[in-house]
Amino acid sequence: MAEAVFRARVEEAGLAERVVVDSAGTGGWHEGDDADPRTLAVLREAGYALTHTARQFDPEWFARLDLIIALDSGHLRDLRAMAPTEAAAAKVRLLRACTLPEPVTHARPIPDLDVPDPYYGGMAGFEDCLAMVEAASEDLLTVVRGELAGRDPDHEKAESA
Repeated sequence: MAEAVFRARVEEAGLAERVVVDSAGTGGWHEGDDADPRTLAVLREAGYALTHTARQFDPEWFARLDLIIALDSGHLRDLRAMAPTEAAAAKVRLLRACTLPEPVTHARPIPDLDVPDPYYGGMAGFEDCLAMVEAASEDLLTVVRGELAGRDPDHEKAESA
């Protein structure tokens, strides 16, 4: 769900040529499966498209990824534990906390910022999840724009002109 929403935000911002949006799970429980039909229904109703096959996050990806987003504190912890270095672990951020001045850590957890897994509930949980992801995607886009501006100041000037 987050992949579809954030990809749409990136496209709307005109950054699709510079930002790759992808997703994977921290475990292999659903590897090879399509997205949950309830997820697809909620996304479709909200105007998003998603073609997705589940796969598990590979720790080797830390070397090529600039930013890794976790949707809940458990995934945050799992992803940081997979990181080969402290610098790699610092690439992992909690979606609903990505603009906080201090990063969420084991010593400073904020579980109220988790996007709950709606899998075992009804459609209302998927709709709530979508609302949380949509709101947080705006903040994530701000973070990504900041990262891009740090790499290419002329692009940011052209974008805001």
